[in-house]
Amino acid sequence: MTITPPVSQKSGLALFWAVTFATTWAFWFVAIKLGGPAMSSPTVIPYLLGGFGPAIGAIVVRVRRARRRQPVPAHTVRLRLSPRLFWVLPLLVMASATVLAAALLADLLGGPAVSLTEGQKLIATVGGPVPFIVSMLIGGPLAEEPGWRGTAYPRLRASMSRLQAGLLLGVVWAVWHLPLFFIPGTVQATFGLISWSGLLFTLSVIPMALLAGYAYERAGVVAAIAVHFGINTTVALLSVNSPVTQAAILAVQIIVAIALLAWRRDRRADLPVDADPHSHRVVTNS
Repeated sequence: MTITPPVSQKSGLALFWAVTFATTWAFWFVAIKLGGPAMSSPTVIPYLLGGFGPAIGAIVVRVRRARRRQPVPAHTVRLRLSPRLFWVLPLLVMASATVLAAALLADLLGGPAVSLTEGQKLIATVGGPVPFIVSMLIGGPLAEEPGWRGTAYPRLRASMSRLQAGLLLGVVWAVWHLPLFFIPGTVQATFGLISWSGLLFTLSVIPMALLAGYAYERAGVVAAIAVHFGINTTVALLSVNSPVTQAAILAVQIIVAIALLAWRRDRRADLPVDADPHSHRVVTNS
């Protein structure tokens, strides 16, 4: 058993940022240099590997922590069977619902009609529902969430509120995506960096980070993966590419994120670890 001092809570954060960005951007810059569509050979290899930068960063931090026998950050939600996991399905549904509701709202406001036609074509292109679900789960949620929420978020919470940690992580996450705008065949490249769609995509990462952070505090990395998967998959199925629909999704997710962060029974839950007089507790090194 080890007493967790507040100074140790951020340990590894700088290392995580460095490894994540260096790994991802190195692979994606190779993909840019190779040219060609993202999913064509040989570009597909560095393109896919780059998405695992956050997971690689998380592994490096955990290995160093284990070697140094450093304590687990106080806001880490350990992966184990518990009643908290019942939150995963409702959070998945909520995440998908924000996109669907926004798409329906955009339709009412004169935007593109909600349709699954392009989504069905996408599923057929990748080989059916199972390959589609697997690819959507690995390409984003599983590759990123162990890093963003499982590693960076609890360390940011050492000195920040949920809102502050979510906003900062959202900005960093948005910047991390920037090379994708220069890899042909990606959604980001289709939007274009200097465009309304490109701007709205970049901004949309921030409320998504708030929603994933809320999910993490409810039920850990599994819940954050569910939120990430729900949003990405629904956007893909609805083929969201209109600025009107993107703006509606941004607005709806901001409202939902603010509502969730404001709704809490225990006000101490939103305090940074260092500001919570009950945070300096005994935890296990896991």
